[in-house]
Parts: sequence; structure tokens; C-alpha cells
Amino acid sequence: MTDTRRLYQQTADRVRQLIAKGEYQAGARLPAERELAQQLGVSRPSLREALIALEIDGTIEIRMGSGIYVLNTAKPAGNGRSLGESPSELMQARAVIESAIIVQAAAAITDATLVKLRETLEAMADDIAHARKPLEQDRAFHLIIAESTGNTLLVEIVENLFDERHSPMTAGIRGHFETTESWTSALTEHRAILAALEARDPLAAQAAMHSHLTASGRRWLEN
Repeated sequence: MTDTRRLYQQTADRVRQLIAKGEYQAGARLPAERELAQQLGVSRPSLREALIALEIDGTIEIRMGSGIYVLNTAKPAGNGRSLGESPSELMQARAVIESAIIVQAAAAITDATLVKLRETLEAMADDIAHARKPLEQDRAFHLIIAESTGNTLLVEIVENLFDERHSPMTAGIRGHFETTESWTSALTEHRAILAALEARDPLAAQAAMHSHLTASGRRWLEN
């Protein structure tokens, strides 16, 4: 039977099997990500998602700057319960969908909407300057753009995809890999999106949105 589970679930089970076979005892450090990814024949982003899943269920602990350590050698194989969408697939989906949405938004954008977007980025910059994670401002920025199309279904799609950030998987990724520096990069990318919208340039806006969401995925899973 074909395994229909997400790739990170399948990869997590393969790591569990290595632990169950005694290759890695409780307290042992797993190989570096690059080595382990080669051993399993998966990409490093896919492995990183699997490691987050294993950390959530208490099998391992990721110690930034130190390594990945086995906590529990008796964990059974996964039961198929999803901890959320694959963060890499989520960002790919957002890049495709929001890059299409912003083309329509650029044609319909109003001065009032541009003012709202500027104010949102000012609030985002203030959050970053005070070491606060500007998640609500980030969310508002993307929703304002979707709302400017006048299509409520598109707004709902963007909202649902964005709110997947609160799933255990994506929250785990964010907890480890979101920093003030990554938020500062996101703010710069948002400003490029706004500049393209202010110019009423649909192609530039599309390129800026795709670049931003692709870069966001890289910051989470490839750095």
C-alpha cells in the first residue's frame, strides 16, 4: 500500500527506526543534518521538518549550536497523526497563490489601501525595533492585499494558509529559526512589495511577492 502520509512523517519514522535498532541511545547526539540527510536520502529541508516533528513528540531535543540529541529510545512509530502541513509545501503554496492574487490587487489598489499598508509596515518596524515578533502586522499586510481584490474567497484562502503558521509543525520551525534578523529581512521584502504596488506595477508586485515568500521558506528550512 502506498504511504500517503506527509514526507516529514515518513522521514521521522525512519529516524525512529534507527533509534529503535539501537544505532543511537538515549543521550546520544545524532549526526549533523547534512550527514543524516545523505544517509536517509532526503533533502535537508525535509529532514529538518522531520526533526521538528520528532522534537514535538519528545523523541529528540534540538539544541541550537550544539546538536540533536536522543531523549527517548522507546517511542513507537508515528500513528499517522499530522502535526500540520509541511512548512516547505505551505510556503510553496503561498508563493504560487499570493503571487497570482497580487497581480489583481495591483490593478485595483486604492490610495486608501496603500495608506493602510504603509501604516502596517510602520507598526511592523516598531515591533521589530522593540524585539517583538510582528506576526499580527505580517498577517495584516498579506490580508490587506488580498482584500483589495474584492474577492472574499481569495481572502479566506490567504487567511487559512497564513494561519497554518500556528500548527505545531510550523510553530516549531518558527520557534527555532525566526530571529530579529529574519524579521528585518521580511520587512525589507514587504517594503519592496509595497513599492511595486505604489507604482501600480503588477509584474513587479508579483515578482516581489514570490521572492518574499520563497525567501521566507529558505530562512525557515535551509539556513
